[in-house]
Amino acid sequence: MKKNKRLITSALPYVNNIPHLGNIAGAVLSADVFYRYCKLNNFETIYICGTDEYGTTTETRAAEEHLTPKEICDKYHTIHKEIYDWFSIDFSYFGRTSEPCQTEIVQDIFFKLYNNGYIKEGVLIQPFCESCDRALADRYVYGTCPHCGYVDAKGDQCDNCGKLLDPIDLKDPKCSTCGNTPVFKETKHLFLDLEKLKPELKEWFLKTSKEDGWANNAITITKASLESKVPERCITRDLKWGVPVPLKGYEDKVFYVWFDAPIGYISITSCYLPFEWKEWWHNPENVDLYQFMGKDNIPFHTLIFPSSLIGARDNYTMLKYISSTEYINYEGQKFSKSRGTGVFGNHAKETGIDSDLFRYYLMRNRPEKNDTNFYWDDFMDKVNGEIIANYANLVNRVLQFVEKFFDFIIPEFDPKSKTDTVFEVIDIKDEKKKVVELFENMELKNTLLYILQISTKANKYFQDKAPWEVIKSDKVRAGKIIGSLTAVVKDLTIFLSPYIPKTASNVMKILNLDPEIAINFDNIGSYNELINRKIEKPYILFKKLEDKQMHELKIKYAGNNEDIKMVDPFSKIVLKVGKIIEINRHPKADKLYIEKVDMGNGEIRQIVSGLVPYYKEEELLNKKIIVVYNLKSATLRGELSQGMVLAAETEDGSEIELLTADVPLGTTLSIKGVFNRKEEISIDEFKTCPIIVKDNSVYASSQPLIAGEFYIKTEKIKDGNVR
Repeated sequence: MKKNKRLITSALPYVNNIPHLGNIAGAVLSADVFYRYCKLNNFETIYICGTDEYGTTTETRAAEEHLTPKEICDKYHTIHKEIYDWFSIDFSYFGRTSEPCQTEIVQDIFFKLYNNGYIKEGVLIQPFCESCDRALADRYVYGTCPHCGYVDAKGDQCDNCGKLLDPIDLKDPKCSTCGNTPVFKETKHLFLDLEKLKPELKEWFLKTSKEDGWANNAITITKASLESKVPERCITRDLKWGVPVPLKGYEDKVFYVWFDAPIGYISITSCYLPFEWKEWWHNPENVDLYQFMGKDNIPFHTLIFPSSLIGARDNYTMLKYISSTEYINYEGQKFSKSRGTGVFGNHAKETGIDSDLFRYYLMRNRPEKNDTNFYWDDFMDKVNGEIIANYANLVNRVLQFVEKFFDFIIPEFDPKSKTDTVFEVIDIKDEKKKVVELFENMELKNTLLYILQISTKANKYFQDKAPWEVIKSDKVRAGKIIGSLTAVVKDLTIFLSPYIPKTASNVMKILNLDPEIAINFDNIGSYNELINRKIEKPYILFKKLEDKQMHELKIKYAGNNEDIKMVDPFSKIVLKVGKIIEINRHPKADKLYIEKVDMGNGEIRQIVSGLVPYYKEEELLNKKIIVVYNLKSATLRGELSQGMVLAAETEDGSEIELLTADVPLGTTLSIKGVFNRKEEISIDEFKTCPIIVKDNSVYASSQPLIAGEFYIKTEKIKDGNVR
């Protein structure tokens, strides 16, 4: 089957805003992971991005720093590029919207829209701040959204409901610089007639969003805008720093940044490929356009930009697939540069943590359907408990075995054999098919989780086969086990390379393979180059993250948020999700069960609980429960208990209900802003932190208890205590 070219873009970051981890995850990193996959699967593909440089914000920042707009853009473009380089973002080209090619293409599209009858002259009632003595760009006015009542809506769009706005629509508008109320003055401007373009835009939207599986938030926001009259959109502004409007009578105006910025994808491509760019942007039959962004950018990419391309009548390549995320917040609140809250791109390097670990966690925590949070404790748990304890541990154990017992030579095995090889439990062709399917659906988080499941199978096989015992009596058999596991290490490394590219390259070098050649999906399941190959000396891929380190970073980036800095009784407690995989009655106690609980990553704990009066064995088997993970082990009537199962009970103690959470095993529960120290605690220390149920919600230290993205709820117990 013929493969179309793939043109990938991520939302152009505004040049003055240093991106925080949420910005990076939702746009450039998500696009980078998908782009790397496309290259590995041998699509002809390019990834285009760059800094969005025009507009009032640039003029304002330039004045503040006593620089020209060009100088301020030069400065911050370099900062952006350095940040993305550190995160290993592999742009084909990272350009700028202030280049001459931007002016040429924006003016060309404008003239085509104008000549085709889609540009109207009109009067714009524009905000003017008398205190600042300047006209205000839409985004420099904030107030209450007239649609949803959100009190911090910007003048171009409400971040809460996603509706496009004009500043005059806002209730109680304020200048974002000085806080004074602006006056509104009439000035002559040019407008894009979106209502006239609406029939074609709607037809394109309905067809494309249905056939090509748009993200739900993109469908919802776009559909809502198209269900009512689409207002004309002003595309000019009274500024100096921007693309000049090439029309008589408008010489003192420039194009509005949200008209010209998306066209930057086209102009940046033309800077990158000056003789070939039309093969990508005027070739809709043979090019599929994938665009990645946060939800705040959706209307501009599904309404304004496609309307401009449709109205230009110039056979432009149109958006086919959109991957739009929700928001990542920081420790329960918004990232804020002014308040010093959260980790921004230039901070990440200062932490001393490997950039691949940030990449891993941001994709593991990608807000595909709901807002998520960056929590330092969760970051440590996911990194240590998943990518390190699972994949990195497998790499280390297998390759150290090759070093120790086979003198660095990968032993022989039969890739087609299901005897004494890991292929007894892993069909790599089927796994590749599933991984490709998930990538193609742009389910980047689920793809990552699925790859880790393959790694878990390989780890379990290593443990079950115990090659350290086999080799004592049968080195050939042990070699088959280890050789096949080395093969799967290689395949897993290819699968994971879009997420952790530096690490993948390092593992291939340990295997003595050229990363540029070996990291390719065509090499999945191909092992001839491995057998009898001498490897390099293996080493630990990642340094585990530590409690103290996380606590220090949490304080450092808390800004003026005292909640994050507080010491709370809950900080002594570690609650994790486990699953009961075996249950028996205690031989010496009528009211006690002995449960085997899977805590994830191969850890099995034995817990004794007094649940016999309340639950039958079959009701508990395979139930995901919440365990006090750091409770000191105890012996209860002669049986070891390594933790405690949590249940809610009514105030009179007449009824109980197990606390459950349908999230991955090993997930650590949290409350906002509280750091868990993780030392072992006694039952008396556990009781110092009140955990209660109120209106069917579970609270610890008066804050909602959360497992990953989900609040802990009860079904039967409306109000009560947890023990």
